[in-house]
Amino acid sequence: MRNDIVVLVMDDDAAVRDSLAFLLETADLEVCTHESAIGFLAASDRAVGCIIADVRMPEMTGLELARRLHEAGSREPVIIITGHADLRLAIEAIQAGVADFIEKPFDDELLLASIRRVVAKAGEAALAEGERREIAARFDSLSGRERDVMRGLVEGRANKVIAYDLDISPRTVEVYRANLMTKMQAGSLSELVRMILTLRSP
Repeated sequence: MRNDIVVLVMDDDAAVRDSLAFLLETADLEVCTHESAIGFLAASDRAVGCIIADVRMPEMTGLELARRLHEAGSREPVIIITGHADLRLAIEAIQAGVADFIEKPFDDELLLASIRRVVAKAGEAALAEGERREIAARFDSLSGRERDVMRGLVEGRANKVIAYDLDISPRTVEVYRANLMTKMQAGSLSELVRMILTLRSP
């Protein structure tokens, strides 16, 4: 795991904050602490790599924080810790977009493994989103006719069939095909199809 990840420990109990901070620092992780979700959200610079929040905090609970971050499109993974776990709470945590849900008392290695897992998953998601944005920008650079030809290619139609459908010559289809492949930076038809599937994926 990258050691430049900042883990935010959020709990209104100072002893719990200090204990968790000590654990994470001994694991060579950068840690910052906060006593409330409200204060965290109000901070001008609150970018972190992972958030560990107690479910029961005054003003705003850990679940409410996770839900607000999730609805705002934040990719900061939230790990909820609680001493009062039940099925209803677990379901609410999943619906709130919580990355993991850990019941107290927990094993130190369990928490560290959870942090590694959710940070790695968030990193993969960020890379995937970056790739999607890049492909979308390439797609936006295509002309309307290039998109028509690409649609035919992705649907598996031959150049002659595309030419007939669009009422243009096969040679013109070849020109559009070469142009769109260059703009999309696709080295093969299979790579082009993968790009389109990436754009269409939720």
